[in-house]
Formats: sequence, structure tokens, C-alpha cells
Amino acid sequence: MEETAEELEESEETVETAAEEPEADKEEETVEIAEEKEETAVEEELTEEAVEEVEEIEEKKEVKKPKKKEIEEIVEEKIYTIPLGRAWISPRKKRAPRAIRLIKSFIQRHMKIKTEVEEMEEEEAERLVISNEVNEKIWSRGIEKPPRKIRVRAVKDKEGVITVYLAEG
Repeated sequence: MEETAEELEESEETVETAAEEPEADKEEETVEIAEEKEETAVEEELTEEAVEEVEEIEEKKEVKKPKKKEIEEIVEEKIYTIPLGRAWISPRKKRAPRAIRLIKSFIQRHMKIKTEVEEMEEEEAERLVISNEVNEKIWSRGIEKPPRKIRVRAVKDKEGVITVYLAEG
């Protein structure tokens, strides 16, 4: 009988611990669920803030874009392949500058830019601007070895300014 009494006490302890465990599990689960809800709430707040920041940035870009479009109204746009073989006639240390001069003269001829004498008679001055990317392409291999030809895009805006860009492709 003594053994049975001890067995009963052990079984009662296991029943008590078993009864306590689900309550502890429930408390842990509720804590975990609460933490998950807090994390999702924080994540939602962060995503809302990020969305607001993106919208603000887009609004700023949208404000800037129309200004650029108003400034750069394209009147005429043409793509040319300009031969630069004549730059190779000059001495080695003068080829890249000559290639730039060849580009300017080619664009003046083909886009019908008025010369300085004609500009003095008429007050409206047309300008020629060579973009940085065209200049870098000419000078990419140094002063001695400019490319033999270059493909450019000439754009004339409403003020009469002609800008030469590197053609895509």
C-alpha cells in the first residue's frame, strides 16, 4: 500500500504540472501573438512612412520635369554619322581638338547655323553646344587617337540653341 500511496502522490504531481503547463503555454502564446501584432503594427507604420516618402519624392520629380520640358522644347532633331578621318591628317598631338572642330563645322553646315557675320546683322544669335558625353567619346583614347567616325544626335530648341548629344545605339 505504501507504494501505491507514493505512486498516487507522483501521479497527482504530474497531473498538477500537466494542468499548469497549458496555462503557461497559453500565456506564452498570447505574449507571442501580442509581440507579432506589435511587430506588424510597427512594420505597417514603417511601410506607410516609406510610401509617404516615395510619394513626396515623386511629387518633387513631377514638379521638376515640367520645368525642364518647358525649357527644352525641341524644334528639330536629326541623327548624323560624322566622319572624322580628316582629323588623322593633322599631327598626332592635335587630332582630338581637330576632331572637335570637325564636329562643329559639320553641325553648322547641316543644321544651318548662321555665321558670326550674319549674326551681327540679325540680333538673334544661334549657339552650338557639344555635350560632355560627345567630348568624352572623342577624348576617350587620348589626344592622339580620336575615333574615325562618330554618331551624334543634334537637337535644336525653340531659342535656336543646337545641342549635340551622343546617339544611342
